[in-house]
Amino acid sequence: MSATIIGPGITIEGEVVSDDEVTVSGTVRGKLSARGGVTIERGAHVEADIQGGAMAIAGSVTGNVVSSDRVDLQNGARVIGNVKATRITIADGAQFKGNVDMDT
Repeated sequence: MSATIIGPGITIEGEVVSDDEVTVSGTVRGKLSARGGVTIERGAHVEADIQGGAMAIAGSVTGNVVSSDRVDLQNGARVIGNVKATRITIADGAQFKGNVDMDT
């Protein structure tokens, strides 16, 4: 499985759908859906609802996050929106405003 990469300096407005993993280093506005994992790197900005597998978030997300696995909010992450996942971790230094639904 290869990764879809949205690099720094790239802005996508609309719907991003991937059968693979997605790594965001730039900006996404709209909707992001991936069958594989999703990584939002430090400095990335996502203003979208995100759906996918395991997620690691170190950047900024405004929108709802739905994971079929786990969501890891890393140091420096800023998430405003609801999170639905089987597991969630919130590292020291991460900011989160919303509700959590841990559905197995």
